[in-house]
Amino acid sequence: MKKYIPNLITLLNVFCGCIAAVFAVLNELEMAAIFVFLGIFFDFFDGLAARLLKVQSELGVQLDSLADMITSGLVPGIVMFQLLGMSMTGGWNAGTLLEADPSNHSFKAILHPLPLLGFIITLASAYRLAKFNIDENQVSSFIGLPTPANTLLILSLPLILYNHNNEVLSSIILNQWFLIGLTILSAYLLNSKIELFALKFKNWSFKDNGLRYIFIAISLVLLVTLEFLAVPFIIAFYIITSVVTTLRDKTKKA
Repeated sequence: MKKYIPNLITLLNVFCGCIAAVFAVLNELEMAAIFVFLGIFFDFFDGLAARLLKVQSELGVQLDSLADMITSGLVPGIVMFQLLGMSMTGGWNAGTLLEADPSNHSFKAILHPLPLLGFIITLASAYRLAKFNIDENQVSSFIGLPTPANTLLILSLPLILYNHNNEVLSSIILNQWFLIGLTILSAYLLNSKIELFALKFKNWSFKDNGLRYIFIAISLVLLVTLEFLAVPFIIAFYIITSVVTTLRDKTKKA
């Protein structure tokens, strides 16, 4: 019976991703973010449960990637699609497409190529997840930005927009060039050769997980002080710390 527990947790990730996708399509981006966070929570604990119960399986690996494709691949693409649409009109959202009015501005907006660029994130996520499944080197570390981390970065944008009430931040987030640049950067980071440490705990020892504990502690401090604005800084800190650690380890080996 215990061998089904990790897969059940993974399916909860799928379920949360499906709900998040619905909310994202309706431009309820805060609700979409809540269910994405829940999905990522389940994504973290399914692997941990499999290791603790010693029931890792190839099925679990494949199921995990399929779940990530929804929660951390499709949803951030839809969110960027919505943000790019909003950058065009200052408030357009795909939810009004349900009116099925050909003269409606929103109906015409979906035919514009700009919002569709958001799905580059979904395509890049799919490519990354496929590579991850056949790469035997990504066990204790990742090559390229993991899809959940990238999703947190993208989902932080509407949360900052809606909760920080700052005109300067809003003008940046709804700037078309900023969003296009972030989309391209996101696609690059997902499939880059940058080696990043994994937040996978094989045990609770500080000796074996010191870097992970320090990263989590600093991230919590940033979240408490900066709230949603902390997320981009945490992702940047994650990348920089990983690069510095990798260079240090290579120097020691040399």
